[in-house]
Amino acid sequence: MKTSIHARARALVMLLAALALFASAFDVSAQTRIKLHSNKYKISDDVQAGRQAAAQVEQQMPIMRDEMVESYVERVGQRLVEAIPQEFQHPGFRYHFKVVNARDINAFALPGGPMYINRGMIEAARNEGELAGVMAHEISHVALRHGTAQATKAQKYSVLAGIGAIAGAVIGGVPGAIVGQGSQVAVGTYFLKFSREYETEADVLGAQIMANAGYDPRDLANVFRTIQSQGGGGGPQFMSSHPNPTNRYERINQEAALLRVSNPIRNTEEFAMVQQRLRGQGRAPSMEEIARSGRRYPVEGGNYPSNYPEGNISGRVAYPSSRYRTFNGGNVFQLQYPDNWRELGESQSSVWFAPEGAYGQVQGQPVFTHGVNVGVTQAQGNNLRDATDYFINSLAQGNGNLRAQGGYQRGSIDGRNALAINLSNVNEATRRNERITVYTTLLRDGQLFYLIMVAPQNDYGTFQSAFGNVLRSIQLNY
Repeated sequence: MKTSIHARARALVMLLAALALFASAFDVSAQTRIKLHSNKYKISDDVQAGRQAAAQVEQQMPIMRDEMVESYVERVGQRLVEAIPQEFQHPGFRYHFKVVNARDINAFALPGGPMYINRGMIEAARNEGELAGVMAHEISHVALRHGTAQATKAQKYSVLAGIGAIAGAVIGGVPGAIVGQGSQVAVGTYFLKFSREYETEADVLGAQIMANAGYDPRDLANVFRTIQSQGGGGGPQFMSSHPNPTNRYERINQEAALLRVSNPIRNTEEFAMVQQRLRGQGRAPSMEEIARSGRRYPVEGGNYPSNYPEGNISGRVAYPSSRYRTFNGGNVFQLQYPDNWRELGESQSSVWFAPEGAYGQVQGQPVFTHGVNVGVTQAQGNNLRDATDYFINSLAQGNGNLRAQGGYQRGSIDGRNALAINLSNVNEATRRNERITVYTTLLRDGQLFYLIMVAPQNDYGTFQSAFGNVLRSIQLNY
């Protein structure tokens, strides 16, 4: 009887030990604990810095407008956002995810939540898990507030200067392609990349977010090897802004061993469809090519598509028709424009209307001599005047001929308070003096709605009536 009791006791001890070992393997407390760094900036500072940098990014980078690709990347991103641990969920942060039509393998996120993934990154990933790994890593930089934490370490620099330099560097080491001369970017190399300490933290938290979202965190380790294996301009570019901590692959797998994931998501049919769709769209430009191309006007949705019509800037432009047709800009706006004008653009949130003979290309970039540009962009500032100042300054970046002719005038767009200003310019294609009138108003969601009307100085009077009709026809939906 005694032997039986001892045997049962030993069996019980072994069972308890096994259960303890099993529990420890899936115990959340066994995960690496990460703490936020000292940060003198408020949450609202992160949001403001990110919004300003994002506005600059989207003025100068070709953001893809493909509903299938957009919705897929947004769904993956929001799945990861919901998996951020509660202690790193910051009120006011608004995560959104956009795809840059660039072939370089890269991705970056800005304070407050804006995130951009190069098309080349999606095409290079071997499965959805690897794509999610890159996104989880970038989300972790945002959630841990690494941008403003790193700015805190350099007290003499402003937060926006630091963020601007970080954005410029992450997008390929050419800050001028993203941040105009008017912003404070001369802060040295300190802000050009995150430290290895921050990279390790983003790896660890990224692994935890992946597991919480149902992905295998080992795919985060694998994607860094995938990137490095690409060689050429892709791997080194990503790794230059994401320095490789010692034993990165091993450290992520070590964290992964502490995380429990049942039936992890590695690949999906939707990922395969998106990847195939992107690969079938022809060659995407490199970041270097994008930086060289420049932009004249900020266009929501990035550069014009590859099938943008060549056009013919002939100088022979018909008078505006007295008949009008309606354009429906989705849930944003609608307007009427002369029916002998052509609708040009790539999205319903930013579009040109111009007559034949009034549009073409100079060095591969669209140029207009007569017409109207209507769009929406993220407002920068606390009121309409501040947002308009920033917008007008963005128009002037890289265009030394653009001059204000007087100050702002009060106006109205669909019954809402608006500002108007007249500008002069020398057209890039014709070298003729032209007049530009800009109207702006704020939408209820805080975005800036703008209307740009352009014609040669000698022709402006002929087109002024049509411009006024377009302005009065605008209906804003929110």
